[in-house]
Amino acid sequence: MLRMALALGLSLLAAPATAASVDGLEIHSTVEGAGPKTVIFVHGWTCDESSWAGQVAAFDDDYRVVTLDLPGHGQSEAPAPDGFSMDLFARAVEAVRQEVGAEKVVLVGHSMGVAVIREYALDYPAHVAGLVAVDGPLDMRPLKDFPGFGPLTRETRTNLIEGMFVPATSPELRAQVLAMMLGAPEATAAGAMAAMFDPVNQSDRTISAPALSVFAGNSNFANTEATKELVPDWTQEKFAGTGHFLMMEDPARFNAVLRTFIEQRAKF
Repeated sequence: MLRMALALGLSLLAAPATAASVDGLEIHSTVEGAGPKTVIFVHGWTCDESSWAGQVAAFDDDYRVVTLDLPGHGQSEAPAPDGFSMDLFARAVEAVRQEVGAEKVVLVGHSMGVAVIREYALDYPAHVAGLVAVDGPLDMRPLKDFPGFGPLTRETRTNLIEGMFVPATSPELRAQVLAMMLGAPEATAAGAMAAMFDPVNQSDRTISAPALSVFAGNSNFANTEATKELVPDWTQEKFAGTGHFLMMEDPARFNAVLRTFIEQRAKF
């Protein structure tokens, strides 16, 4: 009997951890570090967790760092083509938070990931220690007048991505981002884009958590007064000379700003 019990115990220890899931979709995530505070990084449209490599390496000595692939992106399973939504993405983040067992987290979102962490903060406010929005709007109301991009052909997607760079963006980073974003399925590109501009996101619900927006030098998102209506404890910075992927273009500066936010403003 003792031998059987020991064998059972060893088999349980050897079993892989259950992956987070939402609506039956397995969500891929990676955890690095074991600090007492947890930071979850959320990538943008047609990107994946590799967007944050420069942040993982800079923070995993002091914090538990979590990256994930949103449904339909990277290594995560995809919903039906009409199943993409900010609600689905936020619930995927919540599934990962529960999986790692963090009570409160700082959420860092890039581009479309800003809309995701905004939705998360509205739906799960008790678990949010702070929000850091990287070149994306925390106030979605101005998007109601956006005409859209039309069919997202490979040519259209390539042109969109090329427009995210600035002259200073290195050829290596351009190639990396293009390969990542064009590698996402067409259904993901269309579904996630539709989810981002869904009118349901353009509400005037407010967020009480402290928040910081870090904008690229060529960004048009900054709107101090309007954003403060919805996120009263909000500040912003702008990184001159950077393109849309500023955390990859200037990781040292971005990491310093993020660390200051976590240490001085986050409410764990």
